[in-house]
Amino acid sequence: MSAIADNLQAVQARISNAAAAVGRSPESVRLLAVSKTWPLSCVVDAAEAGQRAFGENYVQEGIDKIASISGRNLEWHFIGPLQSNKTKPVAEHFDWVHSIDRLRVAERLSAQRPTYLPPLQVCVQVNVSGEATKSGCPPDATLELCRAVAALPGLQLRGLMAIPEPVDDVQAQRLPFRHLRQLSERIQAAGLPLDTLSMGMSHDLEAAVAEGATIVRIGTAIFGERNYA
Repeated sequence: MSAIADNLQAVQARISNAAAAVGRSPESVRLLAVSKTWPLSCVVDAAEAGQRAFGENYVQEGIDKIASISGRNLEWHFIGPLQSNKTKPVAEHFDWVHSIDRLRVAERLSAQRPTYLPPLQVCVQVNVSGEATKSGCPPDATLELCRAVAALPGLQLRGLMAIPEPVDDVQAQRLPFRHLRQLSERIQAAGLPLDTLSMGMSHDLEAAVAEGATIVRIGTAIFGERNYA
């Protein structure tokens, strides 16, 4: 068994334990393997270990991997910041986009999604920590953006995504995730049937699962520390 396969088992165990601790079914949390910057061989190792959903942050890198590993019935999620001039290849090749933070991007994805493909599954990214350097829609503007996105053809609004400011204390980790869940509940009460909370990474997945995450985005705990040099 490869190291990646071992790591996947360990992460799934963390998810199961975190879910059990709050009375949730482990099957209610999907594992998204964040393969950005990792070579195709790592994706192949993970796929051979049973992993099906992969997340990419960079458009061209993701498209190259998708083209190189077609035929394995994998699901590809774009999770990075998306510029308006790069929406077309994302609309044509990915299954999900987690990082919609303004209507212009959603409109372009809608117009550019090929009609022969199923609707692009999308999440609105929320800047729950209020960080000036982070992408994301302000919480008080999220309902309006969600309504506009939900009305676009070729897209299916699934839920909300967030990347909170990293902290070490578990209770402090839980707070922004709780805010995102509560925001999702308010949007659902306003009539939009959201079913996805994309939140939690390698260092804080337990806190995210405790607050209702349905997708956790895990890179380091599966593939190792990244070298950006």
